[in-house]
Amino acid sequence: MGHIIQKKYLKGVVFLVGILLLLIFGLIMQGKFYDTGQFHPLLLLGFLGDLGSGIFYFIIKLLGLGKGNIEAVTFQYGTTYLVVAGFMNYLVALNAFDIAKGRRK
Repeated sequence: MGHIIQKKYLKGVVFLVGILLLLIFGLIMQGKFYDTGQFHPLLLLGFLGDLGSGIFYFIIKLLGLGKGNIEAVTFQYGTTYLVVAGFMNYLVALNAFDIAKGRRK
């Protein structure tokens, strides 16, 4: 949204669609969101990545999706897609911040 607010419509839409596609493919591949049930640094990192998806994370959780199926062949790929969508969203937000500060175009 930061890019769209700054009237960088094409960039904003491309990033939004890319992040949404990662989330959708992650769910189709039966990936799961990480939780905080166990304290382990890598699991915490995965949870922070998932949380980076922002409002989409909460919508998906509210709909009861993102629980994963460990028996699915694509489970690990789907879980990775979900985490990458969150980290990509963090990077896109930092890019929008840099544009707002005048450090990037």
